[in-house]
Amino acid sequence: MKKIVVVIPTYNEADNLPIMTAELQALNIQGLSILFVDDNSPDGTGHVADEIVQRHPERVNVIHNPNKGGLGRAYRIGFKSALECGAELVIQMDCDFSHSPSHIPEMLEKIKQVDVVVGSRYVAGGKLDERWETGRYLLSWWANAIYTRLLLGLHVKDATAGFKCWRAAALRGIDLDRISSNGYSFQFEMAYVAQRLGYRIKEIPIYFEDRRIGRSKLTIPIKIEAAIRAWQILWRYRNFTPDMRHQEQPIQDT
Repeated sequence: MKKIVVVIPTYNEADNLPIMTAELQALNIQGLSILFVDDNSPDGTGHVADEIVQRHPERVNVIHNPNKGGLGRAYRIGFKSALECGAELVIQMDCDFSHSPSHIPEMLEKIKQVDVVVGSRYVAGGKLDERWETGRYLLSWWANAIYTRLLLGLHVKDATAGFKCWRAAALRGIDLDRISSNGYSFQFEMAYVAQRLGYRIKEIPIYFEDRRIGRSKLTIPIKIEAAIRAWQILWRYRNFTPDMRHQEQPIQDT
């Protein structure tokens, strides 16, 4: 039985936490646990998470960041914690139900042959919420399929996908301390580094639903910052090759 940790960063998701927890547990996947990483949400998300942990101490945990450090920082903290507790597989996803837990069983099946499985909106069979306006759809398509993907030479079609399943070995090989993005660009920085280091990546189609509760945190300034960061990421990792995977030091006998 593999140990699987679902890492979910949260900021003002108090209403979504209990529902997400229930849907993940309803999958009835042995070895699966949930780790919320809360960025000091003013709406009481952290308190709600603590209450859930009290009810399910063996399957749910929470990390409280003292400040709002951003998506990338929350994921790095969550990934490191998952690895430290012995996770063999780490799943990352949003808490707003844009990423449906129903796709997780397929992810766990596909990860047997690869190092990273990506829940993709832009492969055959993938769909976006029908309520999206044309302008929003075109902006998302351009950012993923044109700008970021062409600039970085990414093979994945959903460059900014935030729904992924990682082998623990891949996360260790990437070395999370090398990842610098704290915002939205974290998603394509991880995808680019994984590709440059030669990890096997598989996309599966998902239905990307608009958030059920609350408001989107993806503002115009965040999008502009991500567009600029893409150039910095290209330059920073331009010389990465598979032999630059991080090698853990063996434990020395004393």
